[in-house]
Amino acid sequence: MSRHLFHSAVLLLLVALCGTSGAAHAEGTVAGNVQMPQWVTLFLPGKTPVVPRDGFASKMRDWFFLPSIVSAGGVMVTLAEGQIELQSSDDAACKTNSSDIVAGYIHSAEPWSSLVGEVNNGEWKAYTVFSRDKEGRPGLVAFPAAIAKGNNVFLLVGSYELTYEAAKKHWALANWEAYVVVGEAKRSARNRSELINWGKPIPLSEQISLATHKSDLKDFFGSGHSGVLMEDGTLVFSLMATSRNDEIFSMILYSSNNGNKWMLSAGTAPAKCIHPRITEWEKGKLLMVAQCGNGQNVYESRDMGGKWTEAVGTLPGVWFKSRPRAPWDKSLRVGDLITATIEGKKLMLYTRQGHPFWGTEAKALYLWVTDNSRTFHLGPLSTDHAVDETLENALLYSDGALHLSRESIVGTRRGISLARLTEELKTIKSTLSTWARLDAFFSKSSIPTAGLVGFLSDTSSGGDTWIDEYRCVNATVTKAAKVKNGFKFTAPGSRAMWSMSRWGPNKQYGFVNHRFTLVATVTIHQVPKGSTPLLGAGLGDGAGKKIIGLSYGMNKKWEKVFNGTKTAPGSTWEPGREYQVALMLQEGNKGSVYVDGVIVGSPETIPTLETQGFEIPQFYVGSDEGGSGSDVTVTNVFLYDRPLSVGELKLVRKSDAKKGKGDGSMRGGVSRVLLLLLLLLGLCGFSALYGA
Repeated sequence: MSRHLFHSAVLLLLVALCGTSGAAHAEGTVAGNVQMPQWVTLFLPGKTPVVPRDGFASKMRDWFFLPSIVSAGGVMVTLAEGQIELQSSDDAACKTNSSDIVAGYIHSAEPWSSLVGEVNNGEWKAYTVFSRDKEGRPGLVAFPAAIAKGNNVFLLVGSYELTYEAAKKHWALANWEAYVVVGEAKRSARNRSELINWGKPIPLSEQISLATHKSDLKDFFGSGHSGVLMEDGTLVFSLMATSRNDEIFSMILYSSNNGNKWMLSAGTAPAKCIHPRITEWEKGKLLMVAQCGNGQNVYESRDMGGKWTEAVGTLPGVWFKSRPRAPWDKSLRVGDLITATIEGKKLMLYTRQGHPFWGTEAKALYLWVTDNSRTFHLGPLSTDHAVDETLENALLYSDGALHLSRESIVGTRRGISLARLTEELKTIKSTLSTWARLDAFFSKSSIPTAGLVGFLSDTSSGGDTWIDEYRCVNATVTKAAKVKNGFKFTAPGSRAMWSMSRWGPNKQYGFVNHRFTLVATVTIHQVPKGSTPLLGAGLGDGAGKKIIGLSYGMNKKWEKVFNGTKTAPGSTWEPGREYQVALMLQEGNKGSVYVDGVIVGSPETIPTLETQGFEIPQFYVGSDEGGSGSDVTVTNVFLYDRPLSVGELKLVRKSDAKKGKGDGSMRGGVSRVLLLLLLLLGLCGFSALYGA
């Protein structure tokens, strides 16, 4: 029986059907010279010996699925579901899989080369942690999830017994139960097999009554990956539960007394929201990313899951709503989500697949990093051609190291591989250093930094890339000339496109659909022959419709654009004069345009993006359609994820004016900071620093 059918059976409590294993997939490679991490396959189907808990002869597994990874007491524990293909003695064509939970143990301080050598030399072993096999009756387990606290590891696993019904010629699932198994790290142990001492499995049915839950649940499973250790010490697992009318819910299971007593949350996320990933962002606030019917949503709870509400504004790059007749690719959902404090900065790290090159079927795994304001990604970390399903993965940041465990394709089967993301962690740290240096510089100059997510100034690459100094999202430039701190746009089709929310799960800044402030310094050099676009945001409907923008006309009047309609309120401009222009969106439907801190006309109400059914894919400088030429210089473009006050706009303007009396640009401050950073990091790191 395929893994997909198996998990459907688990979730919907269906009878296991006869079938065969999934189709073969081969791991792909990334075009170009992209250096990916070194992967080592810890759990190799048909090769890695698995030592049972009773210590008898080791056995192999045919498949490994659903990695989870934690670190406790100086021991890193990699967990996975191991499966063995079964067939009935009466009907060889009727097959299913039995499964158990296996683990591998690694000293946190162990050199990476030592682990790789042990695996390559065939000395590596896995160990059975939990099995439902009993008296010749095979068992089925699913979605292992683990949490580490101090020296202890808490494992949550759901399970069934399997029975072959000869009369019906099929395998049946029976006697569902969820268990918690607690392991204690023994760092001083001489042998790997003794590094974790696992206790007796604890059935949760003795503590939890599903029948009394308000959603009338009949079973639940962990969602895999890792749980959350909250700041107050509470242990939290994300769950998927099925009700008696076969609706699937996402919720949590938690313990506030070190696992002595477990409780289900009183509330759930909306029905049919599955594959939850949870983390604690602020103290006492849990976040949940879930795959819902029409896309991917983020929910939050401040009362231990009693109530889940949409967390608008949180993880802006994760939200996705599918369009009519254009369902989203569910294999591109968030793979894992963790919180980590790196260089004193609290961050959320998550994984997600994407297409590395246009037109290729290969999917690449990327690591995304955000402080819930700025967001950037690294990778690809791996590639594959398994386009039908997501290869599950799990992140761990512990003891100053970042690891990623993932399912890997081994011929026609699956294994579990591990990588230590050393270079990626270096890039994260250097990016955080850039953020801190720029923020310090802007703060000293009285420029607001709260909500500042992007800044285009003097750095470019190859003449066609305007590099974000915050190293998050670069802009693409066409037919423009580089000038100090920006570009001059003159030729027909001369423009810059700053991509924010390209349609699909690879978007970075979804907040632009609800609120933003875009500020730029502009100089118009001559009067145009007609109305000419200057700055704006267009919809992703293919028609180039401007949701909000600013143009300049042949009568020297500013022209504001809202929802595709252009008006000239009366404000005028002069050739050769420098202006600060700003576009602002509030509450998703209130647009404003400012010049030198003064509003042009009045704010206007525009339809929300949800109403129009489209997103803002990018900002444009010049014409986003490549139309008639312009003659304008644009420098120092700031993007904020919030509306600025008029006072804040004037602070930006005042700071720009002061710098103009010095060296005439922002280069005198910011670029010196960036140059110093490059010298410190080494020029050879330039490509890594400013990768798109």
